[in-house]
Amino acid sequence: MKKIFFKALPFATLCLAISFTSCNPKSDKGAQATVQTDSLKYNTTIDGKSVKLYVLKNKQGASVSITNYGGRVVSLLVPDKNNKLTDVVLGYDSVGSYRKKGEPFFGALIGRYGNRIGKGKFTLEGKEYALQLNDGINTLHGGTDGFFSKVWDAKQLDGQKLELSYVSNDGEAGYPGKLDVKVTYTLTDDNALQIDYLATTDKTTVVNLTNHAYFNLNGEGNETILDHELTIDANAYTPVDSTLIPTGKLQPVAGTAFDFNKAKTIGKSIEENDQQLKFGKGYDHNFVLTHHDGKTPVAIVKSPVTGITLEVYTVEPGLQFYSGNFLTGADKDGKGGKSYPHRSAFCLETQHFPDAPNHANFASTVLKPGETYKTSTTYKFSK
Repeated sequence: MKKIFFKALPFATLCLAISFTSCNPKSDKGAQATVQTDSLKYNTTIDGKSVKLYVLKNKQGASVSITNYGGRVVSLLVPDKNNKLTDVVLGYDSVGSYRKKGEPFFGALIGRYGNRIGKGKFTLEGKEYALQLNDGINTLHGGTDGFFSKVWDAKQLDGQKLELSYVSNDGEAGYPGKLDVKVTYTLTDDNALQIDYLATTDKTTVVNLTNHAYFNLNGEGNETILDHELTIDANAYTPVDSTLIPTGKLQPVAGTAFDFNKAKTIGKSIEENDQQLKFGKGYDHNFVLTHHDGKTPVAIVKSPVTGITLEVYTVEPGLQFYSGNFLTGADKDGKGGKSYPHRSAFCLETQHFPDAPNHANFASTVLKPGETYKTSTTYKFSK
């Protein structure tokens, strides 16, 4: 399926389940003590607004923690093959680390425009708009003033739901229109994290929202994801230039390192002599999804260590697969003082295509007054 535009309707809620525990689901007392301690490190004020950590849990003992600073998924604990809760996303122990220079968007809500816009410019209804440049000559993930750096209004609806909302004013980061956004994180009882996005505007604009969670199904802090087995339901991808901006072509994956239609380890082809892999320093590319109806998995990832399997469902036409090529491990400030080295996490960012406002052959990301941007993605875990 694709992003749906329709006459404005009431915003849906945002559900989110959160926890920092590292013990067995039966150890509730110890788990709650850990949550309380870590939550305190997120209690602060940024830009005059209150920041907190919201912790929710499902009936299986799985949990997810999210701070309303950038709507960031801080921790996601799911059972492994031995029923041990394993944290599968990278993050920090306190909110301050998310504000450091060069922070790689760990777990963040991304907007107004996920991924890159070439040279930070696009033309809409005859007018050219200039955005903030934060990726060399390009704009990445909304610019320096993107949604990842905003304090969202939070409303915990129940033990498994959290609603986040934000109003982006006309001209913010260079984008036209006042954009009202609500995002709903839901942790279901079958260990799925569902993310629902809604947005409306008072002026024609472009919108492309996503989440930038970094996964390691071996457990965050494990040194590699190259042993993970990956399947992506895509027969083509969008090749890029040396600055990682799409050329506008749709390139078949058959016979290339980008063919994940049959499961293979992430590391199997990553060092092949392929110009695209050199540009991305590994995988950092948008895949053109064959099915995106929200009911068929667009990607499946399996860990040989924990037995944890991740299935991704979305109604978006594209999926950015990023193999953590720019992680260095230089700052040992991950959760528990862990280091997050090169290719120690992967991202599967559901999206419309990068730089779509500058490519007429890509699915449109234009949102007009009276329409509602609506999209949904689910990350489902099993063992």
